[in-house]
Amino acid sequence: MLLKLVGKNLELTESLKEQAERKFSKLDNYFDEEIEGRVVFSTQKNSMTVEVTVFLPGTILRAEETTQDMYMSIDKAVDALARQVRKYKTRLKRRYQDNSETIRFENVTSNEPEAESGKIVRRKKFDLRPMNEEEAILQMELLNHNFFVFLNADTDQVEVLYKRKDDNYGLIEADIG
Repeated sequence: MLLKLVGKNLELTESLKEQAERKFSKLDNYFDEEIEGRVVFSTQKNSMTVEVTVFLPGTILRAEETTQDMYMSIDKAVDALARQVRKYKTRLKRRYQDNSETIRFENVTSNEPEAESGKIVRRKKFDLRPMNEEEAILQMELLNHNFFVFLNADTDQVEVLYKRKDDNYGLIEADIG
């Protein structure tokens, strides 16, 4: 795994970098090719957070763990990513049936400015790829978000999928015209 290590509010030591590379290399068992990942280490008061994003072709895996110890946060983030791959194995396999060389299924058992009230403090751009509703749910769960914007492949419309408090999903369809 090709890791980009970033420190927010802390200096990355060599031992921390080595530990992260060693722990995240365990995830290489799940992938056939070299996968890119971004790991952000941050501290706030007594909380140590590790936020990791793994970029697969067409999918993004994400985990964020916060503990009192940075090394424990690394361990928990690695475990969370491994759980995601195992949990979504069949869905990922179905999605990647044309490109199954990316994931080894046999191995699967920035300093942000302070927010001011009423102002846009961050903009984010991303590519909309056509996908069906099931793929959008999978992607939203893999990112651990409570909403997801996607281009519906069936309707060719931009839609917003969101997680409801009753653990079901809602879908917002825009009607332009």
